[in-house]
Amino acid sequence: MPERIIEFSVPPGAKAGRADKVFAAEFDDVSRARLQRAFDAGQVTFDGKTIDKRFKVIQPGLLRAVLEEPTFDTAPTAVGLPLDVIYEDESILVVNKAAGMITHPGNGTGENTLVHALLHHCGENLSTVGAPDRPGIVHRLDKETSGLIIVAKNDTAHHKLAAAFSERKTYKRYTALVFGIPKVSRGTIKEAIGRHPVVRTRMAVVHSGKPAHTDWKVEARYGQKATRMSCIIHTGRTHQIRVHMSEIQFPLLGDSTYGFRPGQLKDIEVPRVMLHSTELQIQHPDRDERMTFEAPLPRDFEDVIARLA
Repeated sequence: MPERIIEFSVPPGAKAGRADKVFAAEFDDVSRARLQRAFDAGQVTFDGKTIDKRFKVIQPGLLRAVLEEPTFDTAPTAVGLPLDVIYEDESILVVNKAAGMITHPGNGTGENTLVHALLHHCGENLSTVGAPDRPGIVHRLDKETSGLIIVAKNDTAHHKLAAAFSERKTYKRYTALVFGIPKVSRGTIKEAIGRHPVVRTRMAVVHSGKPAHTDWKVEARYGQKATRMSCIIHTGRTHQIRVHMSEIQFPLLGDSTYGFRPGQLKDIEVPRVMLHSTELQIQHPDRDERMTFEAPLPRDFEDVIARLA
C-alpha cells in the first residue's frame, strides 16, 4: 500500500493539545478516520517515539504520521507539458502554475497535472517524502488558481520546506478579483474554517473548524462592480481566501461555489475563479538566505481587469 508521510514541527510556545487534534488542526485534507488508522497501526511518532492519539503535546518536537494512500492503477509518468519555471537550483524549483492545471494526480485527473510535468522536467530529481503520486509536492494550489508553487528536489529540502509551511515561516500573498466595493481599504479575517455542514464538498466558516487568518488590502476599485485585492494568508486552510471573502460578502469573480453568480457582471466573461498566487517568500533549505519569488498576473487576469476598468 502506498504511503504518505505528514510532519508538523511543534514550535516553542504552542498551545498544548492532544496529538490527534494537533494534526487535525494542521492538515485539512486528512480525515479523522484516516489519521485514526495511522494511530491504530503504530505509525504516529513524536520525536521518534510511538504515541497514541491521547498523547498530549506540551513541548516543541516533531510530530510524524505515516498514512496509507489509495492505490492508483498506474504511477504517474513524465509528460512534456508546458512549465513556467521561475527559479531552479539543485534543491528547489519554483513554478508559476497555469490556471486549470491540477497539482497532483487523483482518480480521474488524467495525465495533465503539475506532477506529470515535473517528472518530465526533473526526472528522478524530486523528493520522495510524500505519496508516490506526489513527488516533490510540498504544498498545493486549487485547479483554477494560478501562480507560485515551490517544489522540493530532494528529501532534505522537502522536510525543511514542509516544516517552514507548518510553522508558518513563509509569506504568501495572493491577488484576487472580488465582486463588490468594500467601504474600507483593508481588513483582517480570523474565522475558523471547516467542512460545510450540509454540502461536504465545500468549506465554510464554522465554529468547530480550524483557525484561519487572512489579511486583505484593496489595490484598485473598478466603478461599483469589482475590486482587486491583495490577500496575505497566515494559515493554509482549504479554499481559505475563497471562503473568507465570501463570508464578508465579497465573493471572488467566477467563484460560483462561494457566492458569485454568473451574469452579475454584464458583458464581462469571467473565465475562472480569479485568484493568483503572486508572491512567495521562504528560507532556502540549504543556506541562510530568505528568498522572494513573484509571478506576474496571467493574461486572463489582465483581460478581465481591462474590461472592468
